[in-house]
Amino acid sequence: MKAAELKELSVEELTRKAGELQENLFNLKIRRRAGTLESISDVTKNKRDLARILTLLTEKTGSSKAQRKAAKKQQPSAAAAEKKDQP
Repeated sequence: MKAAELKELSVEELTRKAGELQENLFNLKIRRRAGTLESISDVTKNKRDLARILTLLTEKTGSSKAQRKAAKKQQPSAAAAEKKDQP
C-alpha cells in the first residue's frame, strides 16, 4: 500500500483499514508460530502498512501520544491554580 493512496483516505477509512491490518497481522503471527506461513515477509509488509496508517491517523487527528501526555500534565496544574485562588 502506498503512502500517496493512503493520504487520500478519510479518518474513518484509515481507522477501518488499521483494524483490518491488526487482525491480519494477528492471523499471520499465529500461522508463523504454527509453521504454516509461506512467506515471513508478509508479516513485515503488514507491520509497515499498519505503521503508515497509524502515522497518517496521528497526523490527521492532530493528537500524538506526547501531546496527550502534555495535556494531562496541564490539567492538574490548572486545578491546583484554581484552589490557590479560592480563600
